[in-house]
Amino acid sequence: MRCRTFFSMSNTSKLTYIYKLIPSSAPPPSPLPSALPISTLDQTSGFIHLSTSTQIPNTLKFFFKDELRVYVLRILYDAVEKDVKWEDPKAEVCGPRGGEGMFPHLYNGLKLGKDEVESVAVWENHGDAGWEEALKKAEGWLVY
Repeated sequence: MRCRTFFSMSNTSKLTYIYKLIPSSAPPPSPLPSALPISTLDQTSGFIHLSTSTQIPNTLKFFFKDELRVYVLRILYDAVEKDVKWEDPKAEVCGPRGGEGMFPHLYNGLKLGKDEVESVAVWENHGDAGWEEALKKAEGWLVY
């Protein structure tokens, strides 16, 4: 039996933005269309995987460590809040794994585009330093 754990953001600080990371192999078109192409992972999951600003460093470390560049889509949380469920990373176990916490998953028919995305940043991976320099440069833009 599958078990899902949800929680409400009402007990925590109010989010301003959530983020979608896209590898350099699938750059978003400019200008953004109404609906971006959906990754295989998101299609298989049935929802769009997102991260908060505090989750991005580990998301980069574990899922984008070999990427030279990522596109970071900043999404105004208020605009999608009604379609976000807070779940563990796989949306299938009771509770978070190893301190990863609960992630925002967007259940809106797999639509992410110009109506949801407020802005796009391009970050570079700097070899041995990894994503640290990109994260430092993003201070002020990468907002909880």
